[in-house]
Amino acid sequence: MLPRRHFVASGAALAATTHTLANAAQTDSSDLKPVRIGVMGLSRGQSLALDFGQMPSVTVKYLCDIDERRAVSAVNQFKDKVGVEPQSVVNFLEILDDPEIDALVCAAPNHWHAPATLLACKAGKHVYVEKPCSHNPLEGEWMVAAGQKYNRCVQMGSQRRSAARTQEAMKRLHSGAIGNVHLARCYYNNLRGSIGHGAEATPPKELNYELWQGPAPRRPYRDNLIPYNWHWVWHYGGGELANNGVHALDLCRWGLDVDYPIRAVSSGGRYWFDDDQETPDVQTAAFEFEGGKRITWDALSCNKHRVNSFCEFYGDAGALELDSDGAYRIFDLNDKQIEEGGKGSVGQKEHLQNFVDAIRADDPSLLNQPILEGHKSTLLCHLGNIAYRTDRVVHCDSTNGHIVGDEEQQAMWRRDYAAGWEDRISMS
Repeated sequence: MLPRRHFVASGAALAATTHTLANAAQTDSSDLKPVRIGVMGLSRGQSLALDFGQMPSVTVKYLCDIDERRAVSAVNQFKDKVGVEPQSVVNFLEILDDPEIDALVCAAPNHWHAPATLLACKAGKHVYVEKPCSHNPLEGEWMVAAGQKYNRCVQMGSQRRSAARTQEAMKRLHSGAIGNVHLARCYYNNLRGSIGHGAEATPPKELNYELWQGPAPRRPYRDNLIPYNWHWVWHYGGGELANNGVHALDLCRWGLDVDYPIRAVSSGGRYWFDDDQETPDVQTAAFEFEGGKRITWDALSCNKHRVNSFCEFYGDAGALELDSDGAYRIFDLNDKQIEEGGKGSVGQKEHLQNFVDAIRADDPSLLNQPILEGHKSTLLCHLGNIAYRTDRVVHCDSTNGHIVGDEEQQAMWRRDYAAGWEDRISMS
């Protein structure tokens, strides 16, 4: 279990990152240790690449995607906005084979997050991995072990950990602004359409489907899953809970100062469309922790009516509302607003800068969201989905989150892999 002092250390790291960003314009880049990276997955990854590419003494040497059209488009966009042209590659292993590369950025689909991270750590690279950090709980544990064994900086992309205004809200919670905090609620609503009923087909010639599947057991190509709808199929994704829930659950867990739950429950279903989506479009999950603390998550994938905040915290002396941009409001027990923190940033640039700073210092302890913390928050998503899929309570060991007393649920702690892959990535 991560010591409570981590939360203090994390605050110091956040302050250091803010200081670095504020003084970036005054820093002679020749004084900075060069950092060279490759970015894998150019949907979400393109935004990350552009931000990395504009940092002093950071070189985006490779842009990688299994779709040649996307790769060409990303390189052209990067060249227009940053002024340099990265190399375009299809297979991310070319990035790992380059001895000049310091770090891999993995923004590929969920089933690639852990395998790519594990191979990168074994190749001596640092890793920035998008959320959720893993496809299943065992992979998260392997990632923690790999970061420790190879002394690599492995940061999960839950960027609000590096947002100054969000940090301020957390400090208010931890200093007792609303008393003993015992409940956190979080929400996600969207207006997603149907994915329809796809058909087996020949993959487009510009798409390397074999490489896209990577570590996952082979399935025929279906014409309605790539580039995005794989999120709603258990074989590759984790539904809305793993897709967006991890952001808010991470903040709730941080605010409550909790690690692993003792119980998880979930309910919901497919209510809006008759299509190929397997994951729920309406879902509620709840997590109980020792010390009388609880987190709930509510999501509607197909109705955009929203509550006023991203997360809410309830204590014995009041409540705190937190928005996705870090703005927060504090209320007394009579629901009178007594304090307000204005809008800030979601923290992406700050999070990337923190990652680069940790690499330059060769010090994983400087990370604002080290992989152990990323794993704990991602694990809530996995446990919630396991509770949903088995339709019963998940009971956990509070020291490590492991499922107890249910063989069917325990079997979902891991996944099967394509031939040869488990030997390549396992940390057992």
